[in-house]
Amino acid sequence: MIIVVKSLILCGIIIVAYTTLECISFFAFHRDIITSFAGRQKKILYASFGLYISICLFFIVTLVISRDSILNGIIVIAISMILFLFTNWIFTVITSVKSKTKEIAESLIGMIEARDTNLDGHSIHVMEIAMLIYEYLPYKYKKTIQPENLRYASLFLDVGKLGIPSKVLNKPGKLESEEWDLIKKHADIGVQVLKHISSFDNISDWILYHHERIDGNGYYGLKDKEIPLASRIIAVADTYSAIVMVRSYKPSRSYDDAVGSLKIAAGSQLDKELVKIFCSIPREKVEGCTKHVKDMMALFLTNDFREDNL
Repeated sequence: MIIVVKSLILCGIIIVAYTTLECISFFAFHRDIITSFAGRQKKILYASFGLYISICLFFIVTLVISRDSILNGIIVIAISMILFLFTNWIFTVITSVKSKTKEIAESLIGMIEARDTNLDGHSIHVMEIAMLIYEYLPYKYKKTIQPENLRYASLFLDVGKLGIPSKVLNKPGKLESEEWDLIKKHADIGVQVLKHISSFDNISDWILYHHERIDGNGYYGLKDKEIPLASRIIAVADTYSAIVMVRSYKPSRSYDDAVGSLKIAAGSQLDKELVKIFCSIPREKVEGCTKHVKDMMALFLTNDFREDNL
């Protein structure tokens, strides 16, 4: 009987140890998604963590006070199984949230591209460049931004164009002042579109202020460090992409032209330090983003746009 009890307790310990290692591995791999949770999602996550810790503590207490009886052995193994099943439920919920977020992203990008024929992968290109800049940021800046949030903020910078008339978005010639006023509202409209999706609560300000200027002459008058770091990163990426990508009203320009324009804008329109960081990135990596975007858009158009591309 003692051997059976000890075997049950040992099995319980092994299950809990395995579950704990699985938790560490899962949360490390999905750290960006988890830290980007907001609102109701964050509350549910915290409640789940609290319950998980409570079950672990109950298991430890039971283990310490357990006697060499078959009942105590069964209790230990039962608690370990409950912990195992509960942990897998958490994994399923988090994976489901990630999947739904990707589906929303795909749908929004599809609508944006359909509304504005000038974009031709611009949002995805900005995301690629923004994440490249993030890769080269000093650690003191990196630690203040969750890359998953930056990924979505840069991807949705033009989502507000869903509220701009198509005739304005696709106008081949120069825009009138009234039309420019409409275009300038796209950042605010974008925030209004995303505010009903709790997954994107953390990125609203980044999208809203991505057209701010370092000298304070942007849409909302913020300047220098008043502008969120992520917005300043997106501004550099957006400016570069706008220069090198083709538009109905202009041809594409070269990498050298774009870099020259960024350097001119540094300190007035764009963050000088971020422009310097961008210029330090190997040219082949920056230019490689364009090819990657073309490949991704080809996948998108063939309905084979998967989460690994976002």
